[in-house]
Amino acid sequence: MIPRRALLKGGACALVALGSTPRFLVRAAGAATGTGKVLVAVFQRGAVDGLSMVVPYGDPACAAARTSIAIKPPARGDGERAIDLDGFFALHPALAPLAPLWSERTLAVVHACGSPDPTRSHFDAQDYMESGTPGVKSTPDGWLGRSLQARPSGTSPFRAVAIGPALPRALRGAPGGLAMSSIERFDIPGAPDTGARQGFETLYAASARPDRLPAPTAPDPVRATGKETFDALRMLQAADASRIAPANGATYPSAPFGQAMRQIAQLIRANIGVEIAFAEMDGWDTHVAQGAERGQLAARLGELAAALAAFTHDLGDRMADVVVLTMSEFGRTVAENGNGGTDHGHATAMLVLGGGVRGGQVYGRWPGLGRER
Repeated sequence: MIPRRALLKGGACALVALGSTPRFLVRAAGAATGTGKVLVAVFQRGAVDGLSMVVPYGDPACAAARTSIAIKPPARGDGERAIDLDGFFALHPALAPLAPLWSERTLAVVHACGSPDPTRSHFDAQDYMESGTPGVKSTPDGWLGRSLQARPSGTSPFRAVAIGPALPRALRGAPGGLAMSSIERFDIPGAPDTGARQGFETLYAASARPDRLPAPTAPDPVRATGKETFDALRMLQAADASRIAPANGATYPSAPFGQAMRQIAQLIRANIGVEIAFAEMDGWDTHVAQGAERGQLAARLGELAAALAAFTHDLGDRMADVVVLTMSEFGRTVAENGNGGTDHGHATAMLVLGGGVRGGQVYGRWPGLGRER
């Protein structure tokens, strides 16, 4: 048997397509102005090599420590070299789709950044990065969840949305946080039959008519969760978000991350009150055969760049109210290992893009890559 809470919220998709749409949710879906600010957090799970993503080619220690995986420094007319940013830093050539954003000053880089905790455990480091409390495992909520708690209460059940199988650590504590594997598939894993759906419809109706239920002796979080979930479902149906096609010629990669960004754009363009969205991309743990201008890492960076570029094209002028932030649990070693890869390091790089970003700059004090560092 599947627990009620797990079925109602979280899991592969906590939304079920049932019946007609209440009028108040139709009105709510159409009433949003679409001018609200949105933060899209992208987690690069596995520890991205920030020294290859944004290459400090002006520091000779970088290339010296990477005999086979160093990215070639910029050179005019050579598209397989790093793309110069400011005479010291350069983008990996696979990030070429993001270069126009740098020129437009809507893309910035934060380099040599990360958690002060020295752990090299992926699981612990991800937990600390998402909780925002390095070294403290007992924190009950995430930094994005706390940020929503501190803001004026919104009425939309879509204030915080993650495209993925479960609510991420960063969104714990977020009012009305939802996780969906796909906005096109409205079903509950393990309960696709009609009887189960009728049961959830009954639960929704009971939540909406508390006068027909015995007075509870204590707050019922399951009932509240059920109502939030069904409210979200009905609002999504009213907005018809899944039918919103990419605009401005945007083409998203077919891989999971590209499709997650496509769906986040659909939710934003549906004007249903999204304030924070979360997506993640795996495959950054490049211990073996990392590659340089081409290879394993280049393929992941190319997918990342294509998805982010499509997202900005799709939203167009709406990007004035949207900021995308990439992050990873930690970086990788300066020196390559004996397997043509890199091992767990410390600091890495973050990308920040959006209309409100003071772009065209690399933020942070560069510490240098000498042995004393």
